[in-house]
Amino acid sequence: MSTPESKFHYLTDRDREVMALSGYGARMGFGAAPALLIVDVTYGFCGDRPEPILDSIRRWPNSCGEDAWSAIQHIGRLASAFRARKRPVIYTRGAYREDKWDMGSWLWKHARSRPDSQTRPESPLHPDEIVDAIKPQPDDLIIGKQKPSAFFGTPLQSHLTLLGVDSLIVTGCSTSGCVRATVVDGFSANYRIAVADDACFDRLQSSHATSLIDMDAKYADVMSTAEILEHMNSGG
Repeated sequence: MSTPESKFHYLTDRDREVMALSGYGARMGFGAAPALLIVDVTYGFCGDRPEPILDSIRRWPNSCGEDAWSAIQHIGRLASAFRARKRPVIYTRGAYREDKWDMGSWLWKHARSRPDSQTRPESPLHPDEIVDAIKPQPDDLIIGKQKPSAFFGTPLQSHLTLLGVDSLIVTGCSTSGCVRATVVDGFSANYRIAVADDACFDRLQSSHATSLIDMDAKYADVMSTAEILEHMNSGG
């Protein structure tokens, strides 16, 4: 397992033994033609500035607080490296009607997203707008989505086919939600996947940690941004 040891304190002694004996967590390795996927790094999930999460979610109900802004720095490094190598950089963001009708099942589980909720911040920034600190460049792709996985109901896979992509480096949020759903669907489509753990973020620290452990065990290689860049700089 490549997940940093700090994540493992969420595991029981029994879980550690199971992981050691099961054979899960093997390295799948990098592909030859990767794309960088930046999942939902928007103001709605980051807030409009770095601040403690309990302050941020009072104005931005989906915000992940200061952890988002820490991850954004690493996402920016990865995006610059991919662009320098002429590799695809792909963003996802929410794409809903203003009346929120097409949010569908999201409205069943998140009360503050409902149309009658008065929680949208007084800000010119739209919740589904990608954070300016890592704003897309002209050659980047932006894919609107309505459900957790970036693959569900979107043209992502057809774009990856057109680009000749065989592997994904996944970043963004939330680690336990849209990132994990995207990773599972990408794995199911037989892409090699790496998750940059310090370039992902979540509202709950426990969900972030256990999701990284689970993805590293079964669906992806969970690595730091530094490890991924080292591989790219070595000619990988």
